[in-house]
Amino acid sequence: MKLIKNIQSTAKKVLEEEANAILKIVHLIDSEFENCVNHLLNLQGRLVVTGIGKSAIIAQKIVATLNSTGTPSLFMHAADAIHGDLGMIQSGDTVMCISRSGDTPEIKVLVPLIKRTNVKLIAMVSNPSSYLGKNADFLLHALAEKEADPLNLAPTTSTTVALALGDALAVCLLEYRGFSSKDFAKYHPGGALGKKLYLKVSDIYPNHELPIVNENSTVKESILEISSKRLGATAVLTENQELAGIITDGDVRRMLNKYDSFAGLFAKDIMTVTPKAISPDAYAVEALQIMQEKNITQLVVVEDNKPLGFVHLHDLLKEGLV
Repeated sequence: MKLIKNIQSTAKKVLEEEANAILKIVHLIDSEFENCVNHLLNLQGRLVVTGIGKSAIIAQKIVATLNSTGTPSLFMHAADAIHGDLGMIQSGDTVMCISRSGDTPEIKVLVPLIKRTNVKLIAMVSNPSSYLGKNADFLLHALAEKEADPLNLAPTTSTTVALALGDALAVCLLEYRGFSSKDFAKYHPGGALGKKLYLKVSDIYPNHELPIVNENSTVKESILEISSKRLGATAVLTENQELAGIITDGDVRRMLNKYDSFAGLFAKDIMTVTPKAISPDAYAVEALQIMQEKNITQLVVVEDNKPLGFVHLHDLLKEGLV
């Protein structure tokens, strides 16, 4: 039990130290950061992000975030840069170099080479007085006074701070570009996240044949229509082929509880007159929200008061929205 307590206290200490380090850099966001954002907003080329060791891994994550939020970016490993990859830097680009110390041998070799390409250099560094900090055009102060490990050696706090500062940079660029959910969907077409942003009701309901009866159809005909189309409901139409209501499995059960015989009953006698409906242009996630709020499993899709089809909860489950 004592060992478990020690494990928990160590974990909490690490999280507290890293959280406190992030809070400290909040006060370091200044006009220099703002100038850097404004430069990137007007950038004609790409943002090339580089680093070595664990900083290189953080650089890759920042590149992924920037690309997905509208800032064209690419990753260049600092070690590979001096062996040919420097050629990926083009006129109009800007390079951002991530380093805690800013004084590693690789950085000291790389910085002059970057400067020769006549592109702007952004330093994300803990020590502004370092070689990298002094030679940069823009400075992002990623202060990390101490790593979270007891030896103060393993990149922990410093990488967390750099990652958070990269997120702050990406969100500022996203916000001031007016980046919308539609833009986000364009870059995230896969998975449940993408589908929530782009999948519409019109992409789903045509997969099913529309179950329909008219107001004067018998209850038996209505039940057979529900059963044959396997959506748990049928639309009920007026003489003008407009939506009069729907009959669901629940309506049928309520009818059986209310009447001893349904021989003389018609669709109009048991239908729900004002069913929950949705437009074909609505997003599928809106259909899901309505179903969850109303505790129902299907929605009739309506346009100009004419039923087009149904979207069922099972469809949304199949698409991974739930």
